[in-house]
Amino acid sequence: MEPIGEGAVAPDIEIRRLTLADARDLAPLIAAYNQSLFRGPPGSPDAYYAEELLQDRTAEILGARLDGALVGFIIFYDIPDVWTGMRSGLADHIFVDHRHRQKGIAKAMVDVLAEEADGRGWSKLVLHAPRNPGTGRRLYEKVAEPADWASYVIRFVEREPSVR
Repeated sequence: MEPIGEGAVAPDIEIRRLTLADARDLAPLIAAYNQSLFRGPPGSPDAYYAEELLQDRTAEILGARLDGALVGFIIFYDIPDVWTGMRSGLADHIFVDHRHRQKGIAKAMVDVLAEEADGRGWSKLVLHAPRNPGTGRRLYEKVAEPADWASYVIRFVEREPSVR
């Protein structure tokens, strides 16, 4: 983890895979994440959706706790890598509560996820990054290199992230 300032005490960060028991803690973070992308009034924390997400058959979630409070998450998938015949990791959503940014929490979650590469037989870990430059984008540019492809999306709902 990067230093957070001269003489600063490093926060007590615990990063682990979230389970169904973490749903009530995850729900407010999902609402905050959505509000950061779509603006407008904050959504209500939806514990039912958090439970569904934590039981999803393909998604896995790492959570970061700072002094016991859940302050960040990374949603990822273990998928086939057709180019190598191995598997790869795909981190689709990375979020840290705005009050706890710039503490190295997102980078620490990516580092923990990257440590799973050997055990899972991953050839690479792909990080989906926001298109718009900004503070969130710097993390991706710091820990990874640009991919050899661009992503495009076919939308089936009318909700699009706000442009900053």
